[in-house]
Amino acid sequence: MAQFKQGNLTQQLLDCIWTTPIIDHHAHNILLESHQESHPILSMTTEATGKALQQTPSTLAHMRAVRQLANILNCAPEWETVLGHLQRKRKEDLVSWGMFCFHGIEAVLIDDGLDTNTVYPYHWHSRLTPSPCKRIVRIEKIAEMLLTRSVKQSQARDEYRIPNDRVRAILVHDFPAQIEEAILDPEVVGFKSVICYRTGLALPPIDQAAIEAGIQAFVERPDAPQQADRLQDDVLSPAFVHITAQLLTKHSSKKPFQFHTGLGDNDIHLRFSSPSHLQPFMEQYPSVPIVLLHASYPYTKEAGYLAAVYPNVYLDIGEVFPMVSQEGQENVVREALELCPSEKLTWSTDGHWFPETYLLAVLQIREALEKVLQQYVVSQTLTVSQAITVVQNLLFNTSNRLYDLKIDLRPVRPIAVVDKMLASRQQSTRIEGMEILDGLLNREPTVKYLRLQWVDYTATVRARILPVKNALELFRQGKGVSVTKAVLGLLQDDAMAAGIRSVGQYQLYPAFSSLCLGRPGHAMIQCEFRGDDGEPVPTCPRTLLRTTVERAHAEGIHFFIGFEVEVVFLYSGCESTEFEQEAPRVLSGQAWSVARALHDDKMMDLLEAIMTHLERSQIGIQQFHAESAPGQYEFVMDPMAPLAAVDSFICAKDIIMSTASKFGMRATLVPKSSPKAAGTGLHVHVSMTPPEKHKHFLAGLLKCLEGILAITYPSPASYERVGDSTWSGGTWLAWGTQNRETPIRYISDSRYEIKCMDGLTNPYLALSAILGAGLRGMLDEEPLHHQDCQNDPALMTEEERKGLGITRQIPRRFEKALDGLKNSRTLKTVLGDAVFENFLAVKEAENEMLQGMEVEERRKWLIERY
Repeated sequence: MAQFKQGNLTQQLLDCIWTTPIIDHHAHNILLESHQESHPILSMTTEATGKALQQTPSTLAHMRAVRQLANILNCAPEWETVLGHLQRKRKEDLVSWGMFCFHGIEAVLIDDGLDTNTVYPYHWHSRLTPSPCKRIVRIEKIAEMLLTRSVKQSQARDEYRIPNDRVRAILVHDFPAQIEEAILDPEVVGFKSVICYRTGLALPPIDQAAIEAGIQAFVERPDAPQQADRLQDDVLSPAFVHITAQLLTKHSSKKPFQFHTGLGDNDIHLRFSSPSHLQPFMEQYPSVPIVLLHASYPYTKEAGYLAAVYPNVYLDIGEVFPMVSQEGQENVVREALELCPSEKLTWSTDGHWFPETYLLAVLQIREALEKVLQQYVVSQTLTVSQAITVVQNLLFNTSNRLYDLKIDLRPVRPIAVVDKMLASRQQSTRIEGMEILDGLLNREPTVKYLRLQWVDYTATVRARILPVKNALELFRQGKGVSVTKAVLGLLQDDAMAAGIRSVGQYQLYPAFSSLCLGRPGHAMIQCEFRGDDGEPVPTCPRTLLRTTVERAHAEGIHFFIGFEVEVVFLYSGCESTEFEQEAPRVLSGQAWSVARALHDDKMMDLLEAIMTHLERSQIGIQQFHAESAPGQYEFVMDPMAPLAAVDSFICAKDIIMSTASKFGMRATLVPKSSPKAAGTGLHVHVSMTPPEKHKHFLAGLLKCLEGILAITYPSPASYERVGDSTWSGGTWLAWGTQNRETPIRYISDSRYEIKCMDGLTNPYLALSAILGAGLRGMLDEEPLHHQDCQNDPALMTEEERKGLGITRQIPRRFEKALDGLKNSRTLKTVLGDAVFENFLAVKEAENEMLQGMEVEERRKWLIERY
């Protein structure tokens, strides 16, 4: 696999799509300069001919081609204007223009049987590509040439018809000799049949008696001379195809045999152009590589199936570029990938006559791959590395291997106009996913405001609220919302941490995959920051988690995350220090999962309202139940991909808090909302696929856990909850199977519960640290030194703990945890220098501020904010 520049993994995919050279394994010759007007240029985007051709300008394919060519030619997007510019380009210097149009194509394999006297020979095209062009021999052209020669010889002798022996000689001697010569010719890399145009793809088996009868019927036909020039005989046409396959088998030749399938002009019988008719032929000649050309459109699914189940069958998805609409092209790519292995996929321009047919085809296949493969990566159907493999197989590797070309894959530099287009697209990809927003607005027309949210380093959720009309106008222009660069260095009271400046701005861009309904009339969207140049901001927490997940995907590793959200509901007027005394009597006897905690009507109305809102917002909750402290409940969220899980948690927390406010209550995630009540945590479940290396994940996590605690227990208040034998995960750095008194509980398979985390953490940063450390352990195959702890470590002797590798404790003060982070070179690498330094600056400033408060003052202050 060729290596592309490091950085954002999605950008690596885009680099691959736009710089992978193409082996165009099926195309045709360009018209001579003297014959540029011999074919209608309207045919660039259609197979229509005659009167039907004149209707082409109203097709989506034509209109798109006009826009793209106008952009390239820097002229008005009108057909006559574009046509005039193209004619001037060809007349000025056809070779230079041809080289421009062929840019990105490494080599072309040319079927030179479409035209002869009006086009350049196949080898002329080598001046347009880095590697030499090769020939594809069209077998019908050979057969027709031999028959036509015999017709002319018979006419010269005033014979009434071609002798039977002459036709038989062509079948038995002349045609096989030409095919065998081509098999041995190194300039010929494959063969092609257009029998789809002649008698269809339902090839009858070859039979000598039938051939003899066919020869007799052919010579007696009154139109035999015309048939010789364009053979369309139900017996002889299939016979030539069978003879070619037999000769390829006889010579053990691996030169592929291409078949036109599907899409063509109106002299094909569409019903008989389906590749499914070739199934018996594929089975009859299992050693002959068979290539189904032109995506077999509209039979792409059938072709994909055949390529998947027959080892000698390959699928080309050419010609639909630029003959089909953009959406149709994208669907062809998707349908091809539904069943067909990417190593059986090839691509071609089917370029012919005009250089621009090559240019448009290359541009459009890269656009289709960009759209489809990015969607597959976002949906986790493919990892970035897998998507890159698909691109390189389709455009280069499969054809290079299939036609035995032995060309090295060398990335190409996009032409200037493509660079400009990509720069423009980079602006628009920041707003990728607008269709998600459009869909929500169609379903929920009452939504009038969009809340653009981000979580800063103090875990404060901040937001900009945009009226829908303004937001749509902004996003459709590819613009974000300007926010001061100080945004990620602010404390809860808007004071700036050391080293943070108020100069400059970032652009806030929505991640529409996080779109969620909020209060009535509002929708929430989590966002990422970019610079004015469009580059990701390295200190953006959501960007950090996204890139962490992408790194895992590149290694074929997928994580799933589920949050257990513990919340305490405080009644209006109830101060945190008076919680036990002021709570309703029905709640004063609350304990874990007790039904008594469900007897208060107001509390149940609140919980049910929360669940209704979460369901309407499509946030999955598996269950909820009472926890140990008065007014404390836990909501167990569905497992999801990491970004989706955090995005959903942020929305769920907002829904819980805002709904509680409507009921005259306050919801808080503060670790210790009352000094005498049980603490409140934010436990996270992590599982991974493939599961085989999960113990290395655990080892990597334990190795860095002291430093990670500064992020998951990110406040002096966090350590008020830390204690032994209190169901909070204990104080010893350990793990145990189904052990709830260790910070990490192993559940089963590759699933862990991480208990040492609370609601004061920024979950994007916390998961970046947890997954990043675990991923590092998996990649390094970190050995696991800690043994499975099957007891409460606090109740074990020092010798017993030491025997299990348990020698370290959770720091009891935030400053000590911060020191652990500072001393972790692994976490500095995992988080990146920018996040690492920014986190330390913010947390040191925040800690100084919080340490200046009395404990109860700090508790109240935090409850007001969390």
